[in-house]
Amino acid sequence: MPAAKTLLDSSVTSKNQSGVQSLEIGLSILDVLIDRNEPMMLKDIAEAMQMHPAKCHRYLVSLIRKDYARKLDDGRYGLGDRVNTLASLGHTGFNQNNLLARLTQVANEIKDTLSCGVQIAKWFSEGPIIIQSVEPDSPISIITRIGSRMPLTTSATGQLFASYQPDVVIQPLVKAEWHTSDAAAEMSEKWQHFTQLQAKIRTQGYATVTGDMLMGINAITIPVILPQLASSAANSSAINDKIASEALPLEYAITIIGTTEQLPMSEQHNVVEQILAIAQRYQIA
Repeated sequence: MPAAKTLLDSSVTSKNQSGVQSLEIGLSILDVLIDRNEPMMLKDIAEAMQMHPAKCHRYLVSLIRKDYARKLDDGRYGLGDRVNTLASLGHTGFNQNNLLARLTQVANEIKDTLSCGVQIAKWFSEGPIIIQSVEPDSPISIITRIGSRMPLTTSATGQLFASYQPDVVIQPLVKAEWHTSDAAAEMSEKWQHFTQLQAKIRTQGYATVTGDMLMGINAITIPVILPQLASSAANSSAINDKIASEALPLEYAITIIGTTEQLPMSEQHNVVEQILAIAQRYQIA
């Protein structure tokens, strides 16, 4: 996977408002610790951020000084007491009843049901990044490495996120994935086709790819609907309409990956129903 630009680079592209770039990077590192919900080695945090470990370490030192992070005796880094205090007071939304733990439970149940690999992705400013992967108990296993940034145009994960993010955010990222040498007319035509794909994904409520990234490998991605959003809509269709109409950003998604035999696209509707039934039991769909 090609090296991604750092959050510092990507934040410069924002024309709507300015902010403190170093603070945003530090909070993004804190997001990684929160999303993993378990102590991590420096190299794993740096990999998730696509940042040099030495630079990542400097941010961690600052988070430790303010008690938002801590360093364990075995060298790993975890959340500090300040985070736990804020969560217990109910002033933050990132704990959300251990959302990542629930998502991992969902992923494991989907894996056991379909015998496919399952990955959890979170949206960051540079695109969706894999924060958890569950490998199936089968001879054939397709898993994306944690910390990988998924392309918006060729992966089911990326296409789903691209369909639930504002065009002002998505369009520059999508065009960057296409050849910059393309003529303006060709680029416009590509974008028109992509917007049609976005509309289709929003209508059906999930994204699929059939060998777009890897020959013979299929994938299905569903959005994670958080409780506060789900409670405001009566059904899945209404939730999709609400996300689309209000441009509410999608933060998490679950992707199921398998061979054409494990995950035949002719059965995609049945598979999606099974996935949604599992996710609904955990109140995330």
